[in-house]
Amino acid sequence: MRSGMRIISIFVTVFAHIFAIAASKIAIEELYHNERNNLIQLRDSLSSTVNLHSNWTGPPCHNDQSRWFGITCSNSHVVGIDLEGIQLTGSFLTTAFQNMTYLTTLSLSNNALHGYLPSLKGLDSLQVVSFARNRFSGSIPLDFVALPNLSRLELQDNLLNGSIPPFDQQTLTAFDVSFNFIEGQIPRTLALQRFPSSSFEHNLGLCGGPTAKSCAMASPGTNVPPSERKGSAPTHSTNRSSPSSTKVLGPRGVALIAVGASMVSFMAIFGFLCYYKRYYKKAEGKGDYSGGASIEFIEKASKGSESTAEPERVGRLEFFNKERQVFDLDDLLRSSAEVLGKGKIGTTYKVTLESGVVVVVKRPKIINGASKKEFVQQMHLLGSLRHENLVEIIAFYHSKNEKLIVYEHVAGESLFQLLHDNRGEGRVPLNWATRLNMVRGIARGLAHLHQCLPSLKVPHANLKSSNVLILHNNHHPKYQPKLTDFGFQALLLSPNQSLKLAIGKSPEFIHGRKLTHKTDVYCFGLMLLEVVTGQVPGGDNEVDLPEWVSLVIRNDWSTDILDLEIVAEKDRHGDMLRLTEIALECAALEPERRPKMSEVVKKIEEIKEPNSEGKI
Repeated sequence: MRSGMRIISIFVTVFAHIFAIAASKIAIEELYHNERNNLIQLRDSLSSTVNLHSNWTGPPCHNDQSRWFGITCSNSHVVGIDLEGIQLTGSFLTTAFQNMTYLTTLSLSNNALHGYLPSLKGLDSLQVVSFARNRFSGSIPLDFVALPNLSRLELQDNLLNGSIPPFDQQTLTAFDVSFNFIEGQIPRTLALQRFPSSSFEHNLGLCGGPTAKSCAMASPGTNVPPSERKGSAPTHSTNRSSPSSTKVLGPRGVALIAVGASMVSFMAIFGFLCYYKRYYKKAEGKGDYSGGASIEFIEKASKGSESTAEPERVGRLEFFNKERQVFDLDDLLRSSAEVLGKGKIGTTYKVTLESGVVVVVKRPKIINGASKKEFVQQMHLLGSLRHENLVEIIAFYHSKNEKLIVYEHVAGESLFQLLHDNRGEGRVPLNWATRLNMVRGIARGLAHLHQCLPSLKVPHANLKSSNVLILHNNHHPKYQPKLTDFGFQALLLSPNQSLKLAIGKSPEFIHGRKLTHKTDVYCFGLMLLEVVTGQVPGGDNEVDLPEWVSLVIRNDWSTDILDLEIVAEKDRHGDMLRLTEIALECAALEPERRPKMSEVVKKIEEIKEPNSEGKI
């Protein structure tokens, strides 16, 4: 009987312990969710130059890291919010930060926030609070006085009124309420009495203490209202005017200022005209650099450095298609050119020939160390490729000091530009149907490279959204992707040069392992995640994109990963998440876990097209 009771007692104790652990985990998880909910409410109530809607998605913290703009984390808790100077507009609830119990820094200064200051009750870890240079009104909340660890409080340049609460924290080392409408006597606490008068100046009827103004003599109306300081408020906290600077200027002073201003304007115009004349004299002899680049200028220098022992190398373009051989090197050098981009590989030009034909010329400096034999063999290999999703190589040029590759011109933008440029008002959203069709075309083009170039370790090696051109214009209304910048890895003399290519971000390159076709698959996976999420892989954030997406999905916030432009297409969320699964398979850390490109094409083609819009 006793043994039975003992077993029951042990069982009850173990059960109670397990229950306590589970309850603790639930409580902690709930607390983390409450932190996120506060931030989501804040995000939805404000607008700014930073697109918080697309940036603040998924969990705000992952251990000590955060992908959210302006958020700092420690032990998976939000400990810092820094949203200074991003033109935040709007107002928020006074309870906006009620669940941020681990918060140590809260800075929203240099914005255009209005309404009442939030309550900070219970945020005992707070050390830095800055709401300076906004449009907050009302009085300073009394619960600010109860913050035990407060070291810095900045409330200057707002529309605050009422009186100053009796701050007396020993930790308080910085305090500023200047340029408001605060009135009454400054509390005679030890903490407030040690701050200079500049911390309190330009307020309505504020007196006593450091102001050296007797409360009996205080007269309202002697301050500069914030409404008259619009646009110049940020300067008040750093450059206070002395009393003598507020004197009213007489007629003579005004006249002197007017003459001085006229002389400054005259000198500025005169200087500009001199610069203009000298600049364009230079331009006459060196080609037009303001509107583009002169390949003729570049190439003449190159031709002048050629050795007389190899005259056959000068002035010869090698074409892959005789039908396209309608111009030679001299035609190319005489043509006007526009710089399209200067990347890690080299410079790319858009060249308009005298005949009206437009081509793209790349000067790949990264492969200048390759021998003529290696370069010519590789160009013939790449120039023979023909596919609707690959940019065609028309010709190439090789000399001792110069290499040029001539591509077809694709009239359109890159995938990177379509995804990320001109976000905000006036932008035409890139819908799901268009994205899916572009992804399908990119997969087909990469699979063709893998099929036709089996001997290359990494057939493309530089696959990223900026190297996918999208053919789209009045003559080609469909969004047709074309891969470019492929095949350079085989010409690199040093493995370290691969760091300049997209494969430099792959796990196998970072850990010094063997590069294979699966390295291209990894880069393709990153691009798929970029298309689905609207996030740029390998940005400034410490947490990589595949890890972040996996974390969000594990926490059942799957739709939080979706780009804001496609999240409204709710009937296609299943297809979007299916493509995300394919992307994560491609971006697996171990190459052997990644599928082949031929398998990837099949999986993507199984995803149904929403409609015919954007169909390739």
